Amino acid sequence: MPISALVWGENVHEQTSRVVAGLYPLGMHGTIAAALNQDKDIKAGTVVLQDPEHGLTEERLAKTDVLVWWGHAAHGKVEDAIVERVQKRVWEGMGLIVLHSGHFSKIFKRLMGTPCSLKWREAGERERIWVVNRNHPIAKGLGECIELPNEEMYGEPFTVPEPMETVFVSWFEGGEVFRSGLTYQRGAGRIFYFRPGHETYPTYHHPDVHTVLRNAVHWAHNPMPAWTAVTDAPNVPISAAREPLVEKGPKLHKDGEEGLR
Repeated sequence: MPISALVWGENVHEQTSRVVAGLYPLGMHGTIAAALNQDKDIKAGTVVLQDPEHGLTEERLAKTDVLVWWGHAAHGKVEDAIVERVQKRVWEGMGLIVLHSGHFSKIFKRLMGTPCSLKWREAGERERIWVVNRNHPIAKGLGECIELPNEEMYGEPFTVPEPMETVFVSWFEGGEVFRSGLTYQRGAGRIFYFRPGHETYPTYHHPDVHTVLRNAVHWAHNPMPAWTAVTDAPNVPISAAREPLVEKGPKLHKDGEEGLR
């Protein structure tokens, strides 16, 4: 079975900016999904902010192996209940790929537990994305760097937790550097943050960016069944202990009683 990928798009700039609409007539989400679908082992669909429940219904998420997230202008319009729903699916094993300005999305900040802030400048600078982890699966098929003629600058410090792995580091024409490809794991779900992708530049038409996105979907895919009990905290009575056990001392809870949350 192919990997079920779902590209979530904010779909705001495509409706309000002629520049963005001209660059991405399919929408940014549609362009990203088309790039993923070039891989026969990936089947990608799209949903947008304006869909009922932002397109992220319980049923749709249950069928999604990897969620790809692009947002910028409307982070605050994403309902908190939907964010919690996505977070739970990541804990259960759904992969999550967060792109560019999605660093300020509710879901990324919630999973990171940090401000996720950074420096930025919108000047169409040249970006050189250095592959610093050459043997990582997300870097498969790339040369030593990716050259983007025009991009928005992101600069350190990037206030995220220390990643499991740093795959890419970017240099910008103005001199700043940025950790632009970072991996994390939360519960059973793998997370990849990938920096490039400002909406006024054709970044998501670049073949090397396509390669990274497809590689990232494969890396983030967890083929194991969903860990649906990830939020459970069962009270295990003495009678169910794996070894004979004698109760010693007082306790607050009766056997089988729910814990305090």
